[in-house]
Amino acid sequence: MNVLYKWLKQDPENRDSVIQMTSGLGIVVNVLIAATKVIVGLLSSSIAIVSEGVNNASDALTAILTLVGSKLAGKHPDEKHPFGYGRVEYLTNLVIAILILITGVEMLQSSVQLVFHPEELQVSYVSLIIVAASAVIKYLLGAYTKKMGKSVNAPTLEALGADSQNDSFVSVVTIGSTLVFLLTSVSIDAYAGIVMSGVILKTGIEVLKNTVSELLGRPGDEQLAKELYRKIRSTEGILGAADMMLHNYGPQAYSGSVNVEIDHEKTVGEIYQVIHQLQLDIMNEYHVTMVFGLYAVGNDHDGVNEIRRSIAKYVREKENVRSYHAVYVDTANGVLYVDLTVEYALRDWEELRRDFLAYLNGIYPQYEINLTIETDFV
Repeated sequence: MNVLYKWLKQDPENRDSVIQMTSGLGIVVNVLIAATKVIVGLLSSSIAIVSEGVNNASDALTAILTLVGSKLAGKHPDEKHPFGYGRVEYLTNLVIAILILITGVEMLQSSVQLVFHPEELQVSYVSLIIVAASAVIKYLLGAYTKKMGKSVNAPTLEALGADSQNDSFVSVVTIGSTLVFLLTSVSIDAYAGIVMSGVILKTGIEVLKNTVSELLGRPGDEQLAKELYRKIRSTEGILGAADMMLHNYGPQAYSGSVNVEIDHEKTVGEIYQVIHQLQLDIMNEYHVTMVFGLYAVGNDHDGVNEIRRSIAKYVREKENVRSYHAVYVDTANGVLYVDLTVEYALRDWEELRRDFLAYLNGIYPQYEINLTIETDFV
């Protein structure tokens, strides 16, 4: 492949180049396999082999869609889409899922008809060898495509790879039904076709579910969030960070927001210098447009560390409560501010609110407790 990259003047380190080259390889391989299987299937009157060929042809079409989707997703941001066209890749996945489902339904219909109206099979060990060879090729192609998809964070390539490897399983079923016929003269071709249609439909449903989940809005990339938190919390002048949100505009396009804890005695000018430089660093290193919110933290207040320890003790002992942050004591008005971060498994937030307020008021009755309960959005 490296030779091919050089010959076609493509950069193997560039995400778009990897998607285009891998998709192109899939198109060529699937077209060759599809043509071979359809010819062999027609000559042997095997619905299973013909169905496999049709499925391979649809794989070539999905590879073409991936190629086109990659081109559209790479369009430069404009006034209508200031964050770019990265989500086109998810729409491409949606179309791929629908095509896979259509193929599965059509195969199921043909196989059921064959159960009631069987046709005589004309198969040979030669056709068996052809199907076996295609199974090996498809498995290797699928493994390579998934590997490339993971290396450049391309869900469309990962979907193509999974579909290709499922085709290998389909081929194994076809080989099994053909061997049964050759050894016993009993045709289970129609039932093999039903099994294969089930595998194809399962793949289509999985791709559809993942794509719809992306379009509805999944949590941001967890590893990216960890790196961003580490970067932010290690910045001088920032005492803590929480409430990060990452909005996905494509596999490699994020905008986000995060709240940071700042010493309440810092001036606006001092805060600006820290935040502005951090925004630039995050954009350059991670390609994330980050907006910052501020929590004022007064570590110089008498007893604030004791308050933190009391809250930390509660968090450690309470199931489904992950952490706390934004602790601030407004001595002038007698208000104690604190945020609790909880797990999604916790359903009764009001019970937690009552329990926490009773706990903290029992220790610090002089303060009105201003509590915010939230989940991790990333």
